[in-house]
Amino acid sequence: MAEVLSEIVEWTGGEFVTVRFVKGDRVSSVLMAHGAGTNQDHASVQAIRDGFAEAGFSVATFNYPYTERGRRGPDRPPKLLQCHAAILDWARDNMGSDVVMAGRSMGGRMATMLAAEGAECAGIILFSYPLHPAGKPERLRVDHLPDVQVPMLFLSGTRDPLCKLNLLEEHLRPLPNASIHLIEDGDHSMRVRLKSGRSSKEAHDEMMQAALAWLGGLDR
Repeated sequence: MAEVLSEIVEWTGGEFVTVRFVKGDRVSSVLMAHGAGTNQDHASVQAIRDGFAEAGFSVATFNYPYTERGRRGPDRPPKLLQCHAAILDWARDNMGSDVVMAGRSMGGRMATMLAAEGAECAGIILFSYPLHPAGKPERLRVDHLPDVQVPMLFLSGTRDPLCKLNLLEEHLRPLPNASIHLIEDGDHSMRVRLKSGRSSKEAHDEMMQAALAWLGGLDR
């Protein structure tokens, strides 16, 4: 795999976040956003980044402002979206115009919100989309999804407490530009139980194979 590079990027006047990126030789590139409880250096985000990079794609990760400052609680959505949009612009300038947004949990949700507002991207890969808060299935996060005009891939574990399977089937599968890949017995972190008959690494490998196969269909 190519060397992981770092750059400090100004996303608004006087505020900066760190971007880490790997250059590849494929036409499409990936901008990967982290989830609420992690940052771009978390093992799960790095593993996804490395999976894309090993397949030859340029891929970048970044910190949201609150994780750049070492805080645990996420910024409000408008601030997250402003930062995300600025890094998407950076990705187009530095990795090519065919940028696929990807994100784990909250980061994926922010990517869909940006796309629904008209941000240009070639597609969106959603690792554990948080369809609703844990224990609050009535608070669905779906109203904006019909406005997303690019292909979306939802990768979800069948035991994810933030994406109940019956609600996924009701609200995500009918979206005309959505593809669904379910990880049997996976939780929100795509971990599986011993009784599933396989390891969490095997579940992660299945997830990445599905993401790469879908991404390969977009890559021209």
